[in-house]
Amino acid sequence: MLLCTQPCPERPMFFLRWIPTFLAFPLGESIASAVLGTHRSPLTALAAGSIVGGVVGAAQCLALGRLVDWRWAVWTLGATGVGCALSLVWFGPAVTPAAAAATALVTGGVVGVAQGSLLRRRWRIALAWAATVSLSWGVAGLVGTVGGARTVLGSNGALGATVVMGVVLWFVLRPRLVRRPAPPAESSRTMDLAASIIAARPGGTRGHR
Repeated sequence: MLLCTQPCPERPMFFLRWIPTFLAFPLGESIASAVLGTHRSPLTALAAGSIVGGVVGAAQCLALGRLVDWRWAVWTLGATGVGCALSLVWFGPAVTPAAAAATALVTGGVVGVAQGSLLRRRWRIALAWAATVSLSWGVAGLVGTVGGARTVLGSNGALGATVVMGVVLWFVLRPRLVRRPAPPAESSRTMDLAASIIAARPGGTRGHR
């Protein structure tokens, strides 16, 4: 199972851990640019997207902790690489606002589908998550052109996209994370068993010498 059965973290703590993951976007893009340069072919776009996706997926996985497993990071890595490669083939380099927005929109859609399939919920929830990631990344890619186009999206829009994804992810995960209280009958049997063990111990009751 991807989701654990631990009590759901309080909302402030959830967002306190989630929001800083927006820094993974510019970090991943900087690493990709340093390793691969600015020239892009479908192969280098695949590699660059994989680097960005690996950094972003790892950051999100660390932020979510036990709420997800290693597949979240790995699938984000692969989906981002595939999305970047497809976008380059379809739209060319992300050197214009339209191309940057389209690249981020498509890449976010691929990532959203990959991550949504791990949520183990109804297909409508997975589809909603895919749409959330795609649209938020697309807007972020458009906003990011203010500071220059990047591999996926600029840092100017990464924070907004991360906030939107965090809000949606909170509502998606929350119903599945709250531990249900034990039924009254089960609690009563547990107390009776504990009382029996105490009574059976030597000196457990004062009525016997």
